[in-house]
Amino acid sequence: MHQALGITKQAYYQQLKSDIQREKQKQLVLKLVLDVRKRMPKTGTRKLYHYIQLQLQKNNIKMGRDALFDLLRSYGLLVKKTKRYFITTDSKHFFYKSPNLLKDLSIEHSEQVFVADITYIKTDEGHAYLALVTDAYSRKIMGYKLDNNMKVSLVKQALDMAYKNCIFKHKNIIHHSDRGIQYCCPDYSEFAQKKGFILSTTQQYDPYQNAIAERINGILKYEFGLKETIKSTEIANKMIAQAIEIYNIERIHWSLNLKTPQNVHAQYNKQPYKSYAKAVA
Repeated sequence: MHQALGITKQAYYQQLKSDIQREKQKQLVLKLVLDVRKRMPKTGTRKLYHYIQLQLQKNNIKMGRDALFDLLRSYGLLVKKTKRYFITTDSKHFFYKSPNLLKDLSIEHSEQVFVADITYIKTDEGHAYLALVTDAYSRKIMGYKLDNNMKVSLVKQALDMAYKNCIFKHKNIIHHSDRGIQYCCPDYSEFAQKKGFILSTTQQYDPYQNAIAERINGILKYEFGLKETIKSTEIANKMIAQAIEIYNIERIHWSLNLKTPQNVHAQYNKQPYKSYAKAVA
């Protein structure tokens, strides 16, 4: 064989040994990638490289980000980007709509601004609805509630959880949402204001005006499998609880300098930030 290749016997075995070593390293890299994707299935290549970089160094594997792209592409493991929208906002009502307090606002610390939104979850039992309350500074999901309806109780329970999860105990937190009837009705407004929240709403139906909330919805649905039809509301609840825990504690964000929401939230104001209009996750 080595004569057919025009190389020495020693060079042939060295090449064979090198090929076997590269294959072992490649399989180890794939295992590291799949271990991350077991918990965060839609993690993109750039973030994967950040997650596994330390393990690559420990195993003396010299692989750059471009090489990781090539490896994942050859195995069909690159993540395809998808965008879908489903409107859950009923803004055709006569309740008072608060002004948009986030226009040109500089968000400087955790628990300064909470953003709230509702998204749908498909189940074999019918549509369920997930209300989320997220800290705009840290991207940490502070409260949530899943139910088979979009009554005011849905968003009240999500906000109540968020309020109980506050660690800095500010007297006034801006509560920003779309113009949905659930957020503008007097029952919810009074509930929120009694807890010290200052209400703010978008001024028209424009997802960008509540961009962080919309982005979090997309992450949970498309990165954690919540866009698929789930067997039951009970199973959906368990999946959501697990997804939010992983999202808060493990998922890094480019907008947070590759830190997790939990880490940034606890630091309070150590994260360089931009105005709300530019602070899209």
